[in-house]
Amino acid sequence: MDLAQYAELFLAEAREHLAAVNDLLLAWERDPTSREPLGGIFRAVHTIKGMAATMGYTSVADLAHRMENVLDGLRRTEQAPSGETLELLFRTADGLESGVNAAVAGRESAATADLASALERAAAAYQPARRAGQPRAPEAAAEPRPGGAAPGVPVRVTLQPDAALKGPRALVVLARARELGAVEGVHPPPAAFEREDFDGAVSFRLDTQASAEVIEAKLRQAGDVARVSVGAAADLERRAEPGTGARHVRVDLRRLDGLMNLMGELLTAREHLLEVASRQADVALEDVSRRVSQLTTQLQDEILQARMTPVWQVFDRFPRLVRDLARRLGKQVEFVIDGKDIELDRALLDEISDPLVHLLRNAVDHGLEPPEERLAAGKPAMGRVTLAAARERDTVAVRVADDGRGIDRVRVLGAAKARGLIDSEAEISGDEALIRVLARPGFSTAAQVSDVSGRGVGIDVVVTKVRALGGAVELRTARGQGATFTLRLPTSLAIVRALVTRVGEERYAVPLTHVAETVDLDPRRVTTLEGRDALAFHGRLIPLVHLRRVLQIDGEPPAQRPVVVVAVGERYSGLVVDAMLGQQEIMVKPFTPPAGTLPIFTGATILGDGAPVLILDAGGLV
Repeated sequence: MDLAQYAELFLAEAREHLAAVNDLLLAWERDPTSREPLGGIFRAVHTIKGMAATMGYTSVADLAHRMENVLDGLRRTEQAPSGETLELLFRTADGLESGVNAAVAGRESAATADLASALERAAAAYQPARRAGQPRAPEAAAEPRPGGAAPGVPVRVTLQPDAALKGPRALVVLARARELGAVEGVHPPPAAFEREDFDGAVSFRLDTQASAEVIEAKLRQAGDVARVSVGAAADLERRAEPGTGARHVRVDLRRLDGLMNLMGELLTAREHLLEVASRQADVALEDVSRRVSQLTTQLQDEILQARMTPVWQVFDRFPRLVRDLARRLGKQVEFVIDGKDIELDRALLDEISDPLVHLLRNAVDHGLEPPEERLAAGKPAMGRVTLAAARERDTVAVRVADDGRGIDRVRVLGAAKARGLIDSEAEISGDEALIRVLARPGFSTAAQVSDVSGRGVGIDVVVTKVRALGGAVELRTARGQGATFTLRLPTSLAIVRALVTRVGEERYAVPLTHVAETVDLDPRRVTTLEGRDALAFHGRLIPLVHLRRVLQIDGEPPAQRPVVVVAVGERYSGLVVDAMLGQQEIMVKPFTPPAGTLPIFTGATILGDGAPVLILDAGGLV
């Protein structure tokens, strides 16, 4: 049988298990006396070993087997792992990841020999005979099952149909189960308990020696429990559940991209159809065009939902990065992640990974002080770095914050002057001006270049990438209190609703994500602020951007002109255009602007009449 066709599936599943291993190792490092992470790590490594052996990836299977031996020794002797052992396990997880990637690419991983010998020594050090007179037999419930199946007893709990607050009640069931042993493989996941379609049935595996009667009695203490099935009965019920095993399928992202591109073409055709129908006095054609429009909108929503992915799939890579960096720099860091369930378009989620890496490295390296400096300043020795996602209006805000020393404006100004990046008279007063300097290519305040920082590419990469995605970057910092970088992102890259405007003879699209309001340009409300036109708007003055001037369009503007008020975070600007032509859903096509083009465009689209239109970058204009 040709196994090559399963290589991508193996790669995807192995990465999921390795991510779980890293998370559990981090939890174990925080509390080495806990036994709960050990079982999860063992099961994940055992599954990787079984999959690799099936695929014929012998080096991966061998490395996983040697890691199992160390874990088995720790389990049998009931010893807490030493710092050296945990570091070895982290290195082995990295080795497995390298080995998996190499095996799928048809290569051999180079760094397994040293790991193999180190694992052999560690496994010998944790032999049960070293702790007792003779080895103990391993507990049957903790042994892995053939074929990589998870150990433990299958359990299925069904709540009463009329139970109030089924989600919290299911959480209580899991809490009662954990009093008997480790709980794994919860289905549906706890995040789904609060959904309206949660039917009150939850399945899991319970790693325990308790009898079925004890398990049932314990779980019924949660209240509102209609039925508890333990063992084979639970497995049969789980398999008989309608739709089990067919609710989720893996789809190549390229197929979703292809669907999205076709969806964009369909939107353009829909707008053309609606335009034609509006010019014809044909009732039947108007009815068909409206029906096609409704179906297109529903299809678009389904495709967009299929592309949405929880941010934890990217965020979960970072605890290990922060941990390794903190150890290298000799700093103590508490890393907190919030908003894991917020969803973004998969393509956009992949694009923000690199900017987040830069911001996290900056937070640990530049932001947080060494422990002795924090103690001298009256702070706890352990610094905090927070990565959070939250939905705000039609955007998603991703924040990287630290409670460190904050950004030294005087030092930034001195470094910028020394590199000739700003005029000698320039002053960095507000946070907006500060981030513009930090984002200059090549800017850095590091005294020397290291493998962590100093090359001046971090914030520049972040701002450039986020702007290219149609988002914006904000900074808030205070001396001695830390800094917060906020990335404001659209939820989807491909299809957005936009306001179509006209300036001169050309039309331009402004994504509604950033449109706060539209008002008429009233000369009586226009004043001057720092040499620029400003508009009185809801008790504040906002700067005006005259697009005719920016685009250097000749001729007299119309007497009556609208202002599109755009907001990026807490910053507002008014875009003065000649006319507003209505709203429309558009397919965003990224493009590389010709040399000399103003940096105020984020892409292009095709309207229903076939005319190309540039999409204005609200963040750049603000």
